[in-house]
Amino acid sequence: MAQPLNDEQRISLISSQKSSTEARSSTISACFNFVNSIIGSGVIGLPYALNQAGLPCGLLLLILVAFITDYTIILLIKGGNLSGTNSYQALVQSAFGIPGFFVLSVLQFLYPFIAMISYNITTGDTLTKVFQRIPGVGPDHIFADRRFVIVITTVLCTLPLSLFRNIGKLGKVSLLSMVLTVVILIIVIIRAATLGPQISPTEDAWVFGKWNAVQAVGIMSFAFICHHNSFLIYGSLEQPTLTNWTRVTHISVGSALIISAVFALSGYVTFKGYTQGDIFENYCKDDNLATFGRFCFGLSIITTFPLECFVTREVISNSICGRELSKVEHMSITVIIVGVCTAISLSYDCLGVVLELNGALSATPLIFIIPAACFLKLSSGCWYHYKNLIPTLLIVLGLFVMITGLTMTGLNQQDCSHGIEMFYCADANVSTNPTPV
Repeated sequence: MAQPLNDEQRISLISSQKSSTEARSSTISACFNFVNSIIGSGVIGLPYALNQAGLPCGLLLLILVAFITDYTIILLIKGGNLSGTNSYQALVQSAFGIPGFFVLSVLQFLYPFIAMISYNITTGDTLTKVFQRIPGVGPDHIFADRRFVIVITTVLCTLPLSLFRNIGKLGKVSLLSMVLTVVILIIVIIRAATLGPQISPTEDAWVFGKWNAVQAVGIMSFAFICHHNSFLIYGSLEQPTLTNWTRVTHISVGSALIISAVFALSGYVTFKGYTQGDIFENYCKDDNLATFGRFCFGLSIITTFPLECFVTREVISNSICGRELSKVEHMSITVIIVGVCTAISLSYDCLGVVLELNGALSATPLIFIIPAACFLKLSSGCWYHYKNLIPTLLIVLGLFVMITGLTMTGLNQQDCSHGIEMFYCADANVSTNPTPV
């Protein structure tokens, strides 16, 4: 069994594998990158998760998922210290050999890859609704074409940002994304106060829990997963010690939990049982404040895309090349990844079921099972030892969520629709523009 490294050895290990001129992240910058990695497109599905689980039960589950996220992120770095590794893939290979490395590489690639596709689709669906509020831009205008919008945002924004070689350089971009997220949160809260009281609740709107709460855990896991970015952000710290990492993790996950809980609660109390998978589909088309929220969310998603591209490129670098990419390889692989994601997002505009499956198949193993399994494999003592008890329970819980979530997703497939005006928008008693923009 590998001997654990102390903080000084850990710093030396990281530094020896990075250029001395490479930009490093401050604690604040790392927190911005981490929170930005968590608060992605998955946040707009959190109100729907509360609709699936029931309001009180859903909030409790959200807190539980955040706690597990925080715990297992730190567990990953502890596992890295035990094995002397500095990447998620190297950690799993050290614990479970080549088969484990292969399984992790597939999961670690698929999750951010599918997430990037969802970001493109969300950007296209969101910004087209924004552009249609501009005078002279009708349904047949080029700016109302989601394919055109996806291509333009890719060429002008997401591809150039994804070409950066160091994740620390995205700190300012992540700060912008966080500011936009706060604006979106304020808008959702305002609409909860102005629009929510005018929409009658469904019969089961305030029940404690619902039978399909496990599906809600999958959505929450999809919204909170950031483990695939952990070693990248940890390695970018000016002082990559376990103490600093624990502080960054607590601040980042805690901030993400507050934002996510307020967003989920505000969105759900507005639309109750009518809450859809994409909360912005619930707002009326002529709601100017909601349109501004769509615009901010679209920009936020654009700035989150590069973080996921960093991960997919890192997986390819470690799995196939086994070394640091040259400039030509870096640019070529980045263009291929972004191009394939763009092509798929242009072909499909409904990934609801795919994202739910992604949460169960990829997010749950990456959050619950693999970090705990690696720690148990590398640490001393029996599985029932007090320090190994929580990781053991996480493995059991993760398997339960995976199996049950996949089964329920298959049995309860949902229709996918975009741009359908909700019935309450035609109600004369519902004013969608009480607050001018």
